[in-house]
Amino acid sequence: MIDGLVIRTTGSWYDVASGGDVVPCTVRGRFRLEGGDATNPVVIGDRVSVLRQPDGTGVITSLGTRSTVLVRRAAGRRVGVSHVIAANIDAAWVIQSVDLPRFNPGFVDRFLVMAGVHRIPAGIVINKADLLDDRTGPPIRFWAELYRDLGYPVLLTSALNGEGVDTLLGALTGRISAVAGPSGVGKSTLLNAVDGTLDLRTGQVSSRTRKGTHTTTSASLHALKGGGYVADTPGLREFGLVDLDPPHLSHYFAEMAPVLSGCRFPNCTHDHEPECAVIEAVDEGTISQERYASYLGMLRSLRLGARDVGR
Repeated sequence: MIDGLVIRTTGSWYDVASGGDVVPCTVRGRFRLEGGDATNPVVIGDRVSVLRQPDGTGVITSLGTRSTVLVRRAAGRRVGVSHVIAANIDAAWVIQSVDLPRFNPGFVDRFLVMAGVHRIPAGIVINKADLLDDRTGPPIRFWAELYRDLGYPVLLTSALNGEGVDTLLGALTGRISAVAGPSGVGKSTLLNAVDGTLDLRTGQVSSRTRKGTHTTTSASLHALKGGGYVADTPGLREFGLVDLDPPHLSHYFAEMAPVLSGCRFPNCTHDHEPECAVIEAVDEGTISQERYASYLGMLRSLRLGARDVGR
């Protein structure tokens, strides 16, 4: 029996790093049975025990306690079913781009909420900074300033000209971090720029759809030459909410949390109730209209349940 770290998942196979070896493993059937409301019983970042087989493969027999999980709702309309992206991570970064594809604040907000639900420090990377110009610059500066004012670290990066690459390397080194975002934002290209030993597969954005192709097809945990690991994940078209009740959503909006005690009703959902401190703050301009609209969209998603897919 050996102990190891799950560094890659592909279908029903899991690569487990133990010492200097990487052992391809399957899992015992009981893991899938006990998974219950999750799509994947074992994920990258998991600490596991493995029984070695005569042919050099292994069977994962037990799973260590997870300190954190980065979770989203499973794709499609399976309400209440979660998809765990990575376990035991110290930080989570949502990757967006200046353009091609354009910055998606709704995706960012959902990511930040889910990181908050599971108590993972989160930040925002806006990649392709070389595409900043008179058209793209104003909205990007608006969103970067808004999220920084809320206390989130925001990095502008470019794998093409090297802007922000060293800063991102410093943020990743010595920690276990996950990066996630839509296809085409340049996650893998950026990570290759951060650490040239990674050699991750990269792709191009379609000139017709202005969206990326799925070049990262499996979740992998990569060791950084300066120490620590970074999880590269497949591009996500949606980031649906799970493990969250509608009345609790506002607690994960940094600008709303300080005023919640001012609402007349303790279970206020801040969309129709009288004497709502959040609505008053929006009217006064201390909570942005953009973030409030994002909140209302998520609230609607949680109420719709299976009828919403979280795009």
